[in-house]
Amino acid sequence: MSINYCVTCGSPMATRMLDGVERRVCTSEACGAVHWGNYSIGVGALVIRDGKILLVRRAQEPGKGNWTNPGGYIEQLEDIGTTVVREVLEETGVTSRVKSIIALRDQPRSIHNVYIGFEMEYVGGEPTPDGVEVDAAAFFALDELEHMPVASFTQWLIDVAIHKQGAGLQEDIWVAGAAQGNQYYRL
Repeated sequence: MSINYCVTCGSPMATRMLDGVERRVCTSEACGAVHWGNYSIGVGALVIRDGKILLVRRAQEPGKGNWTNPGGYIEQLEDIGTTVVREVLEETGVTSRVKSIIALRDQPRSIHNVYIGFEMEYVGGEPTPDGVEVDAAAFFALDELEHMPVASFTQWLIDVAIHKQGAGLQEDIWVAGAAQGNQYYRL
């Protein structure tokens, strides 16, 4: 679908070459906003308690009936760390804390999706499904997963966590930009 009107000022958009790519650009000289594309950023949590992994069973498509890690999409003004903690709590009733970023999936397509995998620290609560997005939530031992329909991305994320080397990307709270609400992660 083409963007016909500027989301900033409402003026008509036109197609122009910009950086060697055809892009939709606002025709208003006062605005000139550029539509860079359609993107979504998702986050997923790997919460481990006593050697068991927190999983949820999807109650909706895509992936209905599959077990997966809790997760979801960021809100416009929400940082990724807050998002992943919120998604775990909403889907499972479990309170968690970000330990590190351990994985990233990049899916270039009509809506370019980037999904960030977090290793989380279990803080408290017992798994309770939200009854909307997920219909079951529980902690499972690795051997239990062998007999369950676990989503391929979740299998990959578990493998990354088990075989990771180092601590992953951790939030750098001492960088100057963090004071302006930015988040920085480093090895």
